Amino acid sequence: MNEIRNIYCVGRNYRLHAEELGNAVPTSPFLFSKPTHALVEANGQLIELPGNKGEVHYEAEVVLHIARPYEPGMKIEEAVDKMALGIDFTLRDVQSELKKKSHPWLKAKGFPNSAVLTSFHPFPGMIACQETDFSLVKNGETVQQGNTRDMLFDMQTIVEFTAEHFGLGSGDIIYTGTPAGVGPVADGDKLELLFGIERWGECVISLK
Repeated sequence: MNEIRNIYCVGRNYRLHAEELGNAVPTSPFLFSKPTHALVEANGQLIELPGNKGEVHYEAEVVLHIARPYEPGMKIEEAVDKMALGIDFTLRDVQSELKKKSHPWLKAKGFPNSAVLTSFHPFPGMIACQETDFSLVKNGETVQQGNTRDMLFDMQTIVEFTAEHFGLGSGDIIYTGTPAGVGPVADGDKLELLFGIERWGECVISLK
């Protein structure tokens, strides 16, 4: 975790997720960021989240790790060395109020422990990644399941766009967007992140 630098997140990158929240489907990648204080590894422990700011929603995602500074024309397999699964936790009620005021989302997205991350695994390549679904299991029930082939903007496009507009270097990570099925967590919920049938990480929620 210590070597991670910038945390980029792609919003509304699955059509059904954008529609389930009543958002317009974007025509170009839509990015926001989180501070590194938001990072926490899902290694089976209790993860504390705010319990006094309205609903806290889970958003499971594939996360890319950048191995080297991006150069124009670089293929994603040259830039990305490993991947993980993550949860972009969101204070949904706070976010709704911020949207009404046309304010940035940082208070709803950047709080401590809002960027959950599993252990990293070798990146198999963009096409090979599409052969396997990823999922979030809550208290034994699958609540989200997705596949990167359903992204509005594929991994190559995301990497190129991020590099062009913000810069992309060694140690940066990109949360690539969440499929439909987001919802609230409750105190004591057990969350498991799976790639195919492999459990990559898990945690238990503590709302404080």
